[in-house]
Amino acid sequence: MTKATPFLPGLSPVAGKSLTAAQDAGNLSSNGGLIVLREAASRLALAGVIADPLPDTRNQLFVIHSYRAMVTARMMAIAAGHEDADDLDALRHDPALLIACNRAPESGHDIPSQPTISRLENLADVTTLYRIGLRFIDLFCRGYTTPPHSIVLDIDDTDDLVHGGQQLALFNTHAGGHCFQPIHIFEGNSGKPILSLMRPGKRPSGAEIARVLWHVIHRIRRHWPNVRILIRGDSHYCAPEVLDLLRRLDCDYILGVSINPKLDAMARPWREQCAWRWWPGRPVRRFHQLTYKAGSWSRPEKVIARVEATENGSDARFVVTNLPGRAKLLYEKVYCARGCMENLIKDIKLYTRSDKTACHRWEANQFRLFLHMGAYWLLHSVRLAAPRKSRWRGANFETIRSVFVKIGCRVEQLRTTIKLSFPAHLPHADDLVAITARLTAQGP
Repeated sequence: MTKATPFLPGLSPVAGKSLTAAQDAGNLSSNGGLIVLREAASRLALAGVIADPLPDTRNQLFVIHSYRAMVTARMMAIAAGHEDADDLDALRHDPALLIACNRAPESGHDIPSQPTISRLENLADVTTLYRIGLRFIDLFCRGYTTPPHSIVLDIDDTDDLVHGGQQLALFNTHAGGHCFQPIHIFEGNSGKPILSLMRPGKRPSGAEIARVLWHVIHRIRRHWPNVRILIRGDSHYCAPEVLDLLRRLDCDYILGVSINPKLDAMARPWREQCAWRWWPGRPVRRFHQLTYKAGSWSRPEKVIARVEATENGSDARFVVTNLPGRAKLLYEKVYCARGCMENLIKDIKLYTRSDKTACHRWEANQFRLFLHMGAYWLLHSVRLAAPRKSRWRGANFETIRSVFVKIGCRVEQLRTTIKLSFPAHLPHADDLVAITARLTAQGP
């Protein structure tokens, strides 16, 4: 049923003609691109990754919303920029979202409401969350048609400020308030997410990092026993427990090393030499390789020193690695490539709003984090499906969302067909067609 009530009163005339507005355009949606995300979700079987481990004790005779339907609605809304569960109350009749949840846009049941979603988010216990985390690792492995020869695991943490009495929230001076400090692990070459783990707002210990990496590496090697795994991280992750674990599991690693008085003394002549060679406008950078053993390390390690002199002075940075090769190549081409990890964290934190962790129970916040991982998978699948040399391959999620998701669309439910009508002058329509064709071709 359409409405013809006056809308947006007081608009100024155009070309000598009065300008009026009314809400009588029919069954329209501003989230037309969710139809494309539906194909990505189907190809990945994404709803089952999160929903299937949940214990369902409901009487199925009275169930209206399955767990898969609720998870799908939540992930689709997050991907479309509606990250709050409250937003689903306003989107309950959105035709594109209904189709994305495999429901008829006019005769199908509405989207689950916010209270229903809140009950879902508080359903998972520790065992269930563990199973979901393992299934996300399995999802990452299923994304490859053949086992890769090698993969790169970038690991880092980020602050997640809280504003209440949430469990695990701690005061962190660096973050400037009470926060969580979740750990994120991505595959460095493809940008695919592997695991996002909710944890207290403090720096992780070496034993905690080693425990997380042990579970991730063992799960990956269940699928790919012979894959070479490179672990890449900053100095937070260069702990003796981590180095011992990675050697024991036959993994490669390149990790930052915090400078200490001994390393500073070793680098002093190198810094002086670079400062002596420096000339205004011509920074000097040198690399040195040495064998070094910190007091807490179980054995000497190969350490690379990058020494640089600029107009701001001279400094030195160190990384530890077991990779063969020249120091310059390992530092600039292998270690510095982990800077892309910051963009991946920005995608999940800033553009899917994974910091919307306002539940009191940490288990509920971890479940929310998994939902945002699901939204990341949806948007990242669209980005990977873009033509290889197009600018969309390097676009952030805000750009992907504004171009390919936030599209006006009229939806008509006919007797045997659901018709989608998009604008005749849709920008980047050819790219949207190419992305959709690739996603549907990869479907089951």
